[in-house]
Amino acid sequence: SSYPAQLILPEAGAAQLQAFADAAARMAKAPAATEYIQAIGESAFITNLLQGVLAFEWAETRMVSDDPAKGLGMAESDGLLIHQLREILGEPESHVELVSPYFVPTAAGTEAFARMAERGVKIRVLTNSLDATDVAAVHAGYAKRRKDLLEAGILLYEMRRLSPEKDHKENLGPFGSSGSSLHAKTFAVDRSRVFVGSFNFDPRSADLNTELGFVIESPSMAGAIEEAFDTSIPANSYEVRLSESGKLHWQEQWNGQQVRHDTEPRTSFWKRASVSFMSILPIEWML
Repeated sequence: SSYPAQLILPEAGAAQLQAFADAAARMAKAPAATEYIQAIGESAFITNLLQGVLAFEWAETRMVSDDPAKGLGMAESDGLLIHQLREILGEPESHVELVSPYFVPTAAGTEAFARMAERGVKIRVLTNSLDATDVAAVHAGYAKRRKDLLEAGILLYEMRRLSPEKDHKENLGPFGSSGSSLHAKTFAVDRSRVFVGSFNFDPRSADLNTELGFVIESPSMAGAIEEAFDTSIPANSYEVRLSESGKLHWQEQWNGQQVRHDTEPRTSFWKRASVSFMSILPIEWML
């Protein structure tokens, strides 16, 4: 499932290694690096860690991962991460809080979420807004399912761009990259268990990529995620809502006021049009 690095990477000579060391030294002295190092040094977490007074929580943790044979299309179903998660987590009973930068639930996933909601499970999802995402094609796979999710009673939040500045080039297209997007991948179940890992809720993670993560038996961590959905997440994201006429709109908390957007906030007509076009293409299985 992998290649030896020496078959792909050329051997580095002494001059190349010295050039790399010089570049690293210059970067360490750059203003941005100095500011970052200062912020790390002032971090309460780092200070407590270095002083040996950081409070740890000991919790039962299980690692789950895809069989590397998945990359060859040869993995058995019980060797897939998504199968292991089902075995460990079972059926959620009361709460699911999910954070995924690339959330493409597909028709089957949307139906599964709807069935959970019908059983009385409260489901809240945070993903990137169109303005914040670095892969517009993936947003198209999510956008086509929003109305069905909302009709099922699932709460949807879309993270605002984390930086007020447009730090990406507009011509990067649907597969560009941005440094101001949501990247965390985690979810909490029934206020008792937490998953943290590389897995996105999309077909690519489920069927193509090899992923791994940890299931942590920690009510306190699950509670912290739930609290974030009650406080900081609504304050830093758009809540997607459905009007009585069946139209989507976005609610935003801004300077203590509720602001309503009737189109995807801070996006151009052409960007929205391109996402609408991509949403009708048969590419969902690749997203």
